[in-house]
Amino acid sequence: MAQDPADTTGSTGTAVDGSVGLRGHLPSLPSGLAGELAAVVGSDWVRLERAAIDEFKDPFWIPGDETYAASAVVQPATVEQVQSIMRIANRYRVPVSPHSQGRNLGHGGASPRQRGAIQLGFQRMTGIPEINEEMAYAVVEPGVTWQDLHDAVRARGLDLMTPAPDLGWGSIIGNSMDSGHTYQHYGADYQMPTGFEVVLPDGELLRTGQGAIPGSRTWHLYKRSLGPSLDELFVQSNLGIVVRMGVWLKRRPAAYAPLVMVVDEDNDLETAIDAIRELRLAGHLEGIPAAYSTLRAAHMVLDEPVAARPDPFTEEELRAIGRQKKVGAWAVRAAVWGEPEIVEARLRHIRRVWEAIPSGWMHPVEVYGRGDEDRFTRSAEQVTLGIPTLKAIESTPDHVAHLDVSPVVPLQGTAVREVVEEIRRQYAASGLNFGVGIMVSGERSAVTIAGIRYDRTDPDSCRAAFSLGRSLVASLGELGYGDSRPHLEFMDLAADVHSYNNHAYRRFVEQVKDAVDPNGILAPGRHGIWGSAARGQDPAQAAEGVRA
Repeated sequence: MAQDPADTTGSTGTAVDGSVGLRGHLPSLPSGLAGELAAVVGSDWVRLERAAIDEFKDPFWIPGDETYAASAVVQPATVEQVQSIMRIANRYRVPVSPHSQGRNLGHGGASPRQRGAIQLGFQRMTGIPEINEEMAYAVVEPGVTWQDLHDAVRARGLDLMTPAPDLGWGSIIGNSMDSGHTYQHYGADYQMPTGFEVVLPDGELLRTGQGAIPGSRTWHLYKRSLGPSLDELFVQSNLGIVVRMGVWLKRRPAAYAPLVMVVDEDNDLETAIDAIRELRLAGHLEGIPAAYSTLRAAHMVLDEPVAARPDPFTEEELRAIGRQKKVGAWAVRAAVWGEPEIVEARLRHIRRVWEAIPSGWMHPVEVYGRGDEDRFTRSAEQVTLGIPTLKAIESTPDHVAHLDVSPVVPLQGTAVREVVEEIRRQYAASGLNFGVGIMVSGERSAVTIAGIRYDRTDPDSCRAAFSLGRSLVASLGELGYGDSRPHLEFMDLAADVHSYNNHAYRRFVEQVKDAVDPNGILAPGRHGIWGSAARGQDPAQAAEGVRA
């Protein structure tokens, strides 16, 4: 039977911002709460021992630092159990922080924003209630991974292409609710999710969009509601827990051509970005093309990561790597899908535009047909066709972690250059190799991801990475570029950037938060939104204030 653990006490240490961080005094649950939770989900699914809880913490955080320590992990199997957990948590005034598979690496993993929260894990909720081949959509629960959906579609022999991000082990709902990227058609402008079932902070159940109609025939087919459309209210939010979601799919294409488009010279970056924008606006490039600087391209385009070394590579060494790997200064990973004649026509136009760039050229292109999937050898070829893979993590040494800073940038060469140069400057000052990925998230914008690499086994290396991340979020914010997906450590800082009219946006969302979650129970502090009970307090200590 689950039992409440006792607190342990330890020493304090220095947090990444120079303040005193928490290394001991691990949080525990109020007396009686564990028993009530076990009565709902079963004692095997209430994890209270510190070793068991630590299996769900962020593996990329500073070793020994317990700033984001949870008090328990609870794993429900049904929507009804989720509702009961929220009602119990409200009575005890204990915060609850949901995660799906906990694979949000580089952004805080499964750890809660507020110390002492219960981590609500959805690894048991793996149902796929519907896959509709005719209308090309699926419905998933929060524990369903990209690999799970792909396998289910293939097992049924359906004529559907499933979406995929770079790593297939994560949750579809979890990734979508944190504005993660997939690379196929509906990845652009985050079109893929449609129609949510949501457990509200008080345990009430809500269906968004056309799902508000009992027996709705269009819940996962139409994105609008009668009145305000609420789906986006639950993305990057702490206003509800999405426990079911529609996922738009596409037909398997008759022809498919994965592309690698290179510019050898860094000074052609602006021209390349503008060319991508025009190809997107003309409809020749769909989905989410991604441009990578030399070292990132070797890893993410070719599956050939360059071995790290203590000192950063010189400019000439990077040029030599770019030539040897055939990724130049920048390489773009993209794809074209469709009927064979359409694919060929688009390829001709893309090649004409790209080769007009002074140092632009393309890798040889092969057009594949249905049934050719087993011929793919690179993860880039697989991912853009919706075949999940784990190659990006499998080819990374176990001790190497990453921290992502992800500003939103106009899809305009001059703007991308400004952001890239600020990132390059700060990397150089920190003695790190420059590395950036530019996710073309739509026809008019991109998300420029600075993936800061560090040794997760070395506390000093971790602190240096988080110090750089904090500096980037602040400096890019001053330039007018907000972080699209901040790490737990930077959520308040990233939210501060959105300060128009004395933070009118945050004040409005706080009003909504206080109305639907008056006890401040659900994921307090997530993306800078705190309930009134914890607002303005030290996030590391706020749990006690919520319980008071």
